[in-house]
Amino acid sequence: MSDDEPKPGSAEDQGPVTITPELADRLAEKREELFEEFEIRDEFPSEVLREAEARTEGVYEEIEAEIDEREDLRDLTTWTTDPVDAQDFDDAISIKREEGAYRLWVHIADVTHYVTPDTAMWEEAVERANTVYLPDYTIHMLPPVLAETVCSLVPDEDRLAHTVEMEIDEETLSFEDIDIYKSVINSDERLTYSECENRLEDPSLPLGEENTLAFELADRIHEQRKADGSLVLNPRRDRAHTIIEESMLKANKAVTHTLMWDRGVEAMYRVHPQPTPDQWNEALKEIQELDGVSIPGDAWGDDPRKAVNAALEESPERQLNKIQRAVLKVMPRAKYMNDPFGGHHALNFDIYGHFTSPIRRLSDTINHWIVHENDVPENLLELCDHASDKQKDGETAERLYKQFLQEEGLDPHAVNNRGVEVVENPEEAKHTA
Repeated sequence: MSDDEPKPGSAEDQGPVTITPELADRLAEKREELFEEFEIRDEFPSEVLREAEARTEGVYEEIEAEIDEREDLRDLTTWTTDPVDAQDFDDAISIKREEGAYRLWVHIADVTHYVTPDTAMWEEAVERANTVYLPDYTIHMLPPVLAETVCSLVPDEDRLAHTVEMEIDEETLSFEDIDIYKSVINSDERLTYSECENRLEDPSLPLGEENTLAFELADRIHEQRKADGSLVLNPRRDRAHTIIEESMLKANKAVTHTLMWDRGVEAMYRVHPQPTPDQWNEALKEIQELDGVSIPGDAWGDDPRKAVNAALEESPERQLNKIQRAVLKVMPRAKYMNDPFGGHHALNFDIYGHFTSPIRRLSDTINHWIVHENDVPENLLELCDHASDKQKDGETAERLYKQFLQEEGLDPHAVNNRGVEVVENPEEAKHTA
């Protein structure tokens, strides 16, 4: 699923990709074929839908009843930033500057307040393990009726959240303090990425100063990650993306460090093995041979990740995808494991796991439960293996579906960003951008 918004004159601004009914039928048949092959459940059972709909009733009374048991953050300036076509808003941030520190709050929709182990929704989420994104077709982990209502941090509405509050040292950017707790928040505004950029351009606008401070912190964290050897395969993201990406990475890191070092408990950690030296040499050789690409001399050293980062930053735009492919080709798959040892090679984190997307990833949902209940599921290792396998299946289905679109004369990127419209007249069907 793309995070990019339509920009004037871009493919997304041209309206839907038009196709014939016959082609629409072939696409539907291909999806069904992939769903069967990879055991991807498209439709939700009626019991799950009934549960989800029931949890959307009496929302305000339920939140009011919860306030005394939670941190009341409704007066804290808070906002979401998402793609223009986002249907749910599951993360929000707040930030303040303090003496010698930044204080960053990352608020995540409290999914496990509504989806608990004794529900059919939980069982279904476990079976699905993640949301699968095909071009212009999404197979959700949780029923949208829940994800897009009570679990969506919409503006000017009280919502239940799971908050990660971090005091970050102004000099070292390390954690001075981490607090993770249940909260009630009220988002001040829903920003798109382009709106966030506008606020950064003009800090006098509402949330302009807050976004400027958020970007100051995020940019510094981003540069520190690169300097430490974190692989940055997409070096040209805009400032809005940088704010969200770095805030979520910092929150995920804070949670999993707390689980491991402060509590010493098992959780669904994300472990990413490193390629062998020969595999890295193969990737770097392929990158060096690309037209117009070179790895600066001072980037060569003991860490090939830094060499790749330097090549990406210096390369022509047309070669970015080829550099990324050369690296991904030799990268082992990341897996979910019940202990963090081995770390996350691409991010260069000694401990890492997911917490910030419980609407679309089982790992985050499980970690929310462990954090709050301090209760580790007995079948955690089985859940880790299952989530890893289902993620691989989903990504393979996505790749095969994109390949099929191309074989049918469709541009997967255009389909994903512009959507599809079925037209009866074959002459009006324009398959590509």
